[in-house]
Amino acid sequence: MENMITLTIDGIEVQAPQGSTVLEAARLAGIRIPTLCFLKDINEIGACRMCVVDSGARSLQAACVLPAANGMKVKTNTPQIREYRRNILELLLSTHEKKCLSCVRSQNCELQALCKELGVEDGDKFAGEKINYAIDDLSPSIVRDNNKCVLCRRCVSVCAKIQNVGVIGPVNRGMKTAIESPWEMHLSEMSCINCGQCIVNCPVGALHEKDDTKKVWDLLKDPTKHVVVQPAPAVRAALGEEFGLPMGTSVTGKMATALRRLGFDKVFDTDFGADLTIMEEANELVERITNGGVLPMMTSCSPGWIKYCETYHPDFLPNLSSCKSPHEMTGAMVKTYYAEKAGIDPKDIAVVSVMPCTAKKFEAARPELGHNGLADVDVVITTRELARMIKEANINFNLLPDGDFDSLLGESTGAAVIFGATGGVMEAALRTAYETITGETLKDVEFHQVRGIEGIKEAEIDIGGKKVLVAVASGTGNATKLLERVKAGEKPYAFIEVMACPGGCVNGGGQPIVSAETKMDVDVRVERAKALYGEDREKPLRKSHENAEIKQIYNDFLTKPGSHLAHELLHTTYQKREKYTK
Repeated sequence: MENMITLTIDGIEVQAPQGSTVLEAARLAGIRIPTLCFLKDINEIGACRMCVVDSGARSLQAACVLPAANGMKVKTNTPQIREYRRNILELLLSTHEKKCLSCVRSQNCELQALCKELGVEDGDKFAGEKINYAIDDLSPSIVRDNNKCVLCRRCVSVCAKIQNVGVIGPVNRGMKTAIESPWEMHLSEMSCINCGQCIVNCPVGALHEKDDTKKVWDLLKDPTKHVVVQPAPAVRAALGEEFGLPMGTSVTGKMATALRRLGFDKVFDTDFGADLTIMEEANELVERITNGGVLPMMTSCSPGWIKYCETYHPDFLPNLSSCKSPHEMTGAMVKTYYAEKAGIDPKDIAVVSVMPCTAKKFEAARPELGHNGLADVDVVITTRELARMIKEANINFNLLPDGDFDSLLGESTGAAVIFGATGGVMEAALRTAYETITGETLKDVEFHQVRGIEGIKEAEIDIGGKKVLVAVASGTGNATKLLERVKAGEKPYAFIEVMACPGGCVNGGGQPIVSAETKMDVDVRVERAKALYGEDREKPLRKSHENAEIKQIYNDFLTKPGSHLAHELLHTTYQKREKYTK
């Protein structure tokens, strides 16, 4: 049993596990202490001083790094403490660009919320000299605006500690301190993997996605363009949060209706592309296992992971599956198979992908991902951008009836929807690979061994009497740890799934932003994944190869998984990238 200590916080006797901080002990007792730089398990540095408390010491101390001790008496909300916190906010606002009404984070800004809570209105108390920073908007995925930065270092910590990338950090000293890339380089010049984890962990509007909604509006009003949209699996598990629905609410039907009302000509589903990916990927895995190919084979669905591998572990490029990601496969089918069926010139078709991922914006521009001079996908917007478009169009999302996706490229199975959670691609592939290899029907389709939010998971799967060792990693920092095991020859893995974002796409850099305070109590990865696994259980078909539209596209067009045409349209190549350069 855990050793417990007893302390008094605001006159309340509190018990907490030994080793807890005062912030943690207070949280256990339902006593709220405001924070700003604190990010659970990632950035616990006491830098912003917003969480200061009176513990009887000579000065106020930061609760997030103050060890709770037996018999300690703590005050968290005295007039002195409140005034101290107000002064902290005033100092932050003295150098902050206060264009709140036009800020992408307005009403979802932790700084704004604290100012409202503590009655700080204009931020002019300590007004003085201010540095005007140039906005770094050259990346296709991420915009940095240091005029709004509060120097909390949350982005720095997640980039370095969780993602093992570390392309941003503090430079200079005192009032001139700023979060920058080395040598004053732009993010687009760095070995940034475009994952957007810096964005979803920023408390303010200093980091946000490159807004491509205008491109979409322009396409929708262009009478010469046939505009097709496709949303990723993880989008349906999070979009509702932007409209006040509880975290983990699946909004698939409402999302389809909203996309139709925005004016898209066809509403297809990236889940279809996920089923198609499994057909190609499972075939590739079986071929590698049976014909002595390069093992372990590694998934290729996550563009952040692909760029990370190209940059930091290029020796593993032969291990990557050659399969394009699901939305790129869908885009390729839209501009070939669908165009042919509908009698539309592919040049007149525009494909818009709605993704939980900022790295998809970079991916869509890769020259390898196209055919006959046309990109597979023309524009990528994030879940957040779609929500803004729905609001701009005055659509009452919560009152929408459930709609369906269009046929031909809109049907999907339960295997496809779980792509959005870490371990989901692995599980979907195993469902199909098992039946392909054994010729038997897989009765229990749920592989719980690869589910869950652990950074690295492994399992030994029995496929027709043969033991197949597989592994799953989420977060590129964990990917490096797993690759080191592979290099060391610790275990003979056959198949490895890697997702760039911790927890998978449900926690992608383009998903609705959740405050650090909420994350102290709720695991976003778990709640959103529940929606996907729930949809999987409710689907009548749960294996990708059972999808009738998938069968049709092979019968009518591709002939079989791994065919010459399938390789031409659905597979890709990779390139070694130099660190810190384009």
